[in-house]
Amino acid sequence: MHSLTATWVGYASIICFCMAYTLVIFEEQIHMRKSKPVILIGCFMWALIGIYEAQHGGGHAHDHVKELIAEIGELFFFLLVAMTYINTLDERNVFKALRAWLLKKGLGFKKLFWATGGITFLLSPLADNLTSALLMSTVALAVSNGNGRFIVPAFVNIVVAANAGGAWSPFGDITTLMVWTSGKVQTMEFSHLILPSIVNWIVPASIMYFAVPDEHPEPDKEEIELKPGAKVIIGLGIFTVATAVSFHQFLHLPPFLGMMFGLGLLMMKGFYLKRWGEQKHLEKMGIPEERRNRPRFDIFAKVEGVEFDTLLFFFGVLTAVGALQYIGYLALASESMYGTLGPTYSNIIIGVLSAIVDNIPVMYAVLKMSPEMGLDQWLLITLTCGVGGSLLSVGSAAGVAVMGVDRKYYTFMSHLKWAPVIALGYIASIICWYFVTPH
Repeated sequence: MHSLTATWVGYASIICFCMAYTLVIFEEQIHMRKSKPVILIGCFMWALIGIYEAQHGGGHAHDHVKELIAEIGELFFFLLVAMTYINTLDERNVFKALRAWLLKKGLGFKKLFWATGGITFLLSPLADNLTSALLMSTVALAVSNGNGRFIVPAFVNIVVAANAGGAWSPFGDITTLMVWTSGKVQTMEFSHLILPSIVNWIVPASIMYFAVPDEHPEPDKEEIELKPGAKVIIGLGIFTVATAVSFHQFLHLPPFLGMMFGLGLLMMKGFYLKRWGEQKHLEKMGIPEERRNRPRFDIFAKVEGVEFDTLLFFFGVLTAVGALQYIGYLALASESMYGTLGPTYSNIIIGVLSAIVDNIPVMYAVLKMSPEMGLDQWLLITLTCGVGGSLLSVGSAAGVAVMGVDRKYYTFMSHLKWAPVIALGYIASIICWYFVTPH
């Protein structure tokens, strides 16, 4: 296929892409959700390609878009199910109970710093980095008593832990999910990244620990009861992840089918809850027979609660990056980077880049370039793309979400002050990768 890089389509597309991306970067300032410009420009770029090919006869944009939508669809449904589960668990008070349990322990700030970071790191591989960071930052904020000297290091620690924890699991982050579904790294091979991920979190955390004030916040007496069905739904969530892995591993089917199967199970459980499940709970609360006017459990309300801004942003980005690939820009970038610098340096630089530009398009671009790399290098790019975003507060979905939790103390600048410390962790994790992966 001849490259369109030096045609008017190529130039127009690059300009459009940069414009859309500028709007994404300034999302906070202009209050425009990031999905809006990307969807518009992503589809517009394909329209330009279509016009060019109609003028010059032929081209196979149609086939390319068909492949693209298959990839987007797989990830889209996968994430849809994951987010629906998280919303349902949230509504059933699972996360509130975890928070109340931590608050009741009456730990000091220094212990809470490690507890919130540690739980985030362990939760992130299962519930993805965005959810874990959101959950634990609300916990940290709840116990902080408004103490900014605790909030900032605790929040930075949570963001780093979320991204590091997400880097060694296929579902820990959208980028790892993409690497996994594209077959570059198999399920068990991600385990090579456990040590580098731990190093990436522990190094900055150990340094920040000294900045945490040695005080004890007031313990909280709040009692939170799990709503009916909560424990079953936790079990279903774990089973769903296992099903997705099995579909991929043993049946050689796309993992999203396993996730959708799990969604079907959740919907059946939801039906049971809606009809009979809440009865005992309501009787215990002393609510009389007439329960018809009580709000009932509705699974579709949980689907509605899914963060569609993220999902649609995801569609827009993949469409736009797909267009850049079709035009031929990614091949150019791949040659100039991987061809001249070699994979190790390229992958380290791309990790740092992912802090400035969202790591989803960066990772997707690398997968589309598909440079000749061994497993060790695919593991490295998975690691650097996952944890590089921690360097800036806007570099990862986790950081952006946490900025929304507390706008007073945790800002772009307060995160930036810790960037050198986070960079130490980044370098240490790459050194650790060098020793633990099979070269």
